[in-house]
Amino acid sequence: MNNKSANRLAKETSPYLLQHAYNPVDWYPWCDEALEKARIENKVILVSIGYSACHWCHVMERESFEDDDTAALMNAHFVNIKIDREERPDLDHIYMDAVQTITGSGGWPLNVFLTPDAKPFFGGTYFPPVRAHNRNSWIEVIQFVSKAWSERPNDLIDQAQKLLNHLTHSGSFSYKKFEQIAIQSDKIFSEEYCRQMFTAIMKTADTHWGGFGNAPKFPQTGVIAFLFQYFFYTKDKIALSQALLSIDKMLDGGIFDHLGGGLARYSTDNEWLAPHFEKMLYDNALFIEVLCDAWQITRVEKYKIAIQKIVQFLQEEMLHAEGGFYSALDADSEGDEGKYYVWSKTEIDFLLKEDAPFFCAYYDISEKGNWEHANILRVLHPLDAVAADFNMNLVEAEELLARCSNILKIKRGQRVKPALDDKIILSWNALLLSAISKAAVVLSDQELKTTSVRLATFIMNKFSVSPNTSDLYHTWKLGKAKFPAFLDDYAFLANALLSMYALTMEESYLLKAKEITDFVIENFGDEEDVFFYYTSRHQQDVIVRKKEVYDGAIPSGNSTMAKVLYNLSIIFDKHDYRLRAEKMLLTLSAAIKQYPASFSIWASLYQQSFYGVYEIAVLGTKANTIAAQIQEKFYLPGKIIQSEEGIVSNFPLLKNRTTDCISKIYICKNYECKNPADSIEAFENSISPK
Repeated sequence: MNNKSANRLAKETSPYLLQHAYNPVDWYPWCDEALEKARIENKVILVSIGYSACHWCHVMERESFEDDDTAALMNAHFVNIKIDREERPDLDHIYMDAVQTITGSGGWPLNVFLTPDAKPFFGGTYFPPVRAHNRNSWIEVIQFVSKAWSERPNDLIDQAQKLLNHLTHSGSFSYKKFEQIAIQSDKIFSEEYCRQMFTAIMKTADTHWGGFGNAPKFPQTGVIAFLFQYFFYTKDKIALSQALLSIDKMLDGGIFDHLGGGLARYSTDNEWLAPHFEKMLYDNALFIEVLCDAWQITRVEKYKIAIQKIVQFLQEEMLHAEGGFYSALDADSEGDEGKYYVWSKTEIDFLLKEDAPFFCAYYDISEKGNWEHANILRVLHPLDAVAADFNMNLVEAEELLARCSNILKIKRGQRVKPALDDKIILSWNALLLSAISKAAVVLSDQELKTTSVRLATFIMNKFSVSPNTSDLYHTWKLGKAKFPAFLDDYAFLANALLSMYALTMEESYLLKAKEITDFVIENFGDEEDVFFYYTSRHQQDVIVRKKEVYDGAIPSGNSTMAKVLYNLSIIFDKHDYRLRAEKMLLTLSAAIKQYPASFSIWASLYQQSFYGVYEIAVLGTKANTIAAQIQEKFYLPGKIIQSEEGIVSNFPLLKNRTTDCISKIYICKNYECKNPADSIEAFENSISPK
């Protein structure tokens, strides 16, 4: 039990805020009380933003926020506010943009100083306790800011206003830009544009180790998905090769947990060896999606196994009893990054005995270690090649690896586990809902279907403000939902509901997706622009409403909304939906072409818009079964599939279409329809890329 007195964060539910509940710093959560105190006392607000799995956040806490003398200075001069960036991504976006504007870089921990009316004027990321690495010490920073506010507050207020003006106007993607280029739309939606996007991506591709760019390397699953689609449309094998290489190297590397499953957030090196060991729900959700694509395109068994291992990891480590999924596992254990995951050769020799040499040869384990005098499990050579060196056949090698891995997994489970961030975030669970429902379809897996339905039910029950509105909350923990939902919460959920319809063929999912979409248009839209704000028009505690359009580690709410609008425009025959989605694409078209890796979801939607969407309607007494078989067997990016078994439907794709046989498959694309197919084989003969 902690004998120190608690500060206000002890009443919070966020694991990150609770980690700071016994700091001597007089922390507030972001709240009216703190903001009012700053205004009344005319004090600078210090906002410190991080998240529970952030290694350097923990370091700065130990070095500075737990130090009594440092805390005394902070308490004397500032109103100190701690924010979990995952609870309040809206505030994180605003103040991260401010710090990036001031310093040219950003990251977490994020420490930013605000005027008493919450306008930023200075900030940075990690500051050491003493000057080091060309960084001022934290003490120097707080003394400098305190002195500047005391001696020249008007200068800082003026600086803050200029920065706020910049934040208000930066990233503005005006509808007027669309009007200027709309006349050229036929030229913009072109095969050449798609080729230029592909070329731009391949310029950054690591053709040896996979992935894109240099270390640190992130999975960039959106880029991989684009390459799979580009291969489908063009048959360019370079696109397929780079996409599969990237997945293969991640599955072989230390970024993938070979014992427990799950993907870490990123690799610190080019070879995917040394991860930043934190595991985030969203990374694993997005990785499942591209693994589904890889499986459908190649039918290579290791992709199916990888999907199953990640799902098993999520169910074992991150599943709430009622069906939702937790946010993250920390990188640190007992204060050391990666301690839970690494091994010495001595440990492995002792545990595996005569099987150790083979296991060590396969997983690159040595006396000197492959990372900081320890070993991260990774694969450098194919299993059949290593098996041949030990005079084994492949089946024997697989059985030995499974036996050894189980021994090490059990032993590892006895170690002190990394901390779990047990808040449940709507947007991340919606990403996982899309992924698991897709996996259930492509693997034809009934258990995954059950998991998907349970998760969908959890989301709709736990995050709804009331049964009679589309209002949603952002987080849920200990039976309580809180914080108004943001754009990506709604966008990812609407997209996930489309995936749930594809899995179940239950029309209620489509109707709910449309209801959410209309709610977003009403509450997040801009009457003078086609893009959506990140925060609702009803939210009052932010200094500026921002529009996020970049696809980073997580897709942007705007790109996902454009995708949802485009698909719903076909499902409900809503021309205004399609027009808005195309306007969004056209407004960003130059940026998408030049920087497709930063607009990967947009790039895929652009590509689908040009090549066309398959509109598939299946009718007859076996319609749902046939629809499921089509989705399981064929990789078809940009498809809308609906089915109906003998009931008259008002959905445009199904309306006025009848069949007097077991099944009939209607196929349309680019405003052209083919003769209906009466079997899977006939359907396969009818489909082909443009």
